[in-house]
Amino acid sequence: MALNLTLYSWQCSSAKKELAVAQTQNVDFLIEQGKLFWEQRSDSIAIMKADHFLSLANEYRPRDFGPSVLYSRVLYFRAMFLEKDPAVKDSLFARGANAAKQSVMTHMEFQSIYKTAQGDSSFRVLAALANAPRVLVPGLFWWATNQAWYLNSKPAMERLNHRELLEVIMHRIISLEPDFFYGGPYRFFGLFYSRIPGVELIQSKTYFEQALATHPDYMGNAVHMSEFYHQKAGNRDQFQIQLESVISTDPTTSPEILPENLFYQDRARLLLKQQSILFE
Repeated sequence: MALNLTLYSWQCSSAKKELAVAQTQNVDFLIEQGKLFWEQRSDSIAIMKADHFLSLANEYRPRDFGPSVLYSRVLYFRAMFLEKDPAVKDSLFARGANAAKQSVMTHMEFQSIYKTAQGDSSFRVLAALANAPRVLVPGLFWWATNQAWYLNSKPAMERLNHRELLEVIMHRIISLEPDFFYGGPYRFFGLFYSRIPGVELIQSKTYFEQALATHPDYMGNAVHMSEFYHQKAGNRDQFQIQLESVISTDPTTSPEILPENLFYQDRARLLLKQQSILFE
């Protein structure tokens, strides 16, 4: 009887190990497929497939930092360039922010800082973010970027309620890796400060110019400057000149961001078509 119980226990343990190995291999497969389709993101069908595979991987391993951050970026890309429905865009940005947030908050290096911080939970989070290590920069960036775009269509008070959190995140990135994602932190503040009441619009201009000075090859820096700063400042001539320059630029000179630049050229064309309405 004892032998039978021992054999049964061994068989159960062996079966569990095999299941765990199979699940790990399956999630690894999902991640590899997601990465493969992400590299083909010029094709809208490929980005949908990348979303599908990485969302499944994220369900199984939400604390897997690299794939979770990539999933957040996929959701941002889909919302920014492919979706037209405002409600769907908001949902994608919210999901992207949450995926990146969870990847940061559950990371062992963040947790080690958070546990030693003083004060209530909100203050401890801000303190940990203000001292986050460089390894967390990708997660921090896509968390804040998705969150800011989600807030872009919300009432000003909601943006103000998130201002401190987003500023802490992006200033930490600037202190660690200011050029991350083609001047991303400066581009972020250029956009964000054009949408925050009480902030001098010149701050938006200064940050956009910093992003453009360091990474003129990333067309999003120019497109968003036109869309947010020049439009709000009433600079119609600069708006037109900057967008026409984007459209006339060869996007193939920077192969690693070719898909993004192609979509930004499309966005520039759309903004120029809407020029008379935007500057009424």
